[in-house]
Amino acid sequence: MVRRVLTLTSGRIAVVILTVIALLAILGPLLAPQDPLTTGTDTLAHASGAHWLGTDYLGRDVLSRLLDGSRVSVLGSLEVALTALVAGALPGILSVYLGRAFEWVTLRLTDTLVALPFLLFAVAVIALLGNGITQAMLVTGVLVSPLFYRVARAAALSVARSPYVEAALISGASIGWVVRHHVWAKVLPPIAVAFAQTIGVGFVIVSSLTFLGIGVQPPAPTWGGLLASDLGYLDQQPWAPVAPALLIMITVWASNLLADAIRDVSGEAGRALANNRKARANGLDEADPAPVGGVS
Repeated sequence: MVRRVLTLTSGRIAVVILTVIALLAILGPLLAPQDPLTTGTDTLAHASGAHWLGTDYLGRDVLSRLLDGSRVSVLGSLEVALTALVAGALPGILSVYLGRAFEWVTLRLTDTLVALPFLLFAVAVIALLGNGITQAMLVTGVLVSPLFYRVARAAALSVARSPYVEAALISGASIGWVVRHHVWAKVLPPIAVAFAQTIGVGFVIVSSLTFLGIGVQPPAPTWGGLLASDLGYLDQQPWAPVAPALLIMITVWASNLLADAIRDVSGEAGRALANNRKARANGLDEADPAPVGGVS
């Protein structure tokens, strides 16, 4: 699947952007030119050689805070996506095979999570567990998990009555073996699409919560926190929110672009794309046949 995604221009663009963002998360704190927590007397300074993006209202270097805050934003979005994947995809697949009681319970839990007011529930749980990024993202991941549950359940239902699956069950294969060897291959493409989309959703959620001061204790830098602090000084630095907002927008756009690329190369759409490419390649070969004999 990775090779097929990279054959698309949109897939290559998305992979490059997300790779750069991942490198920022890994190397950002090391690349920060100054200590992101160190305050100074030169507050709300314009961009200069010493401060490429200027300073904030406490004199802290904005570029250093952006680079240092990238780790929290990336890890938070991945934690949301992975939690939603585990909490949603596995019950969604097993609900097809573990009987009506398990199916009924998981469907009711999914409906309950969908009906909950997202932000209010997240704030309430974080108030009970403590204001930390791990708690906030775990709660958020559980609230997003119905997406994976429905996607995995729909994909599993499409192959649950396939002849090869029924033959495996009749021959005595366990449900775990059937899921690993037959169902998972069919479920993986739609789950991969949902996972890529959820990474983008995770960035929006992390930025929204940190914008409100939830999940990260100040003065720890985050992209959402930088947006919140910059909005209070728009009359002096109207350009200040551009950098964190642009980073969030590009990351979310790249995640959605990757999801579209995975969708285009998987399933029926992927087979149609491969057939079209083969047809074009055969047409070029027929239009330009290789010479039979040498030139005298």
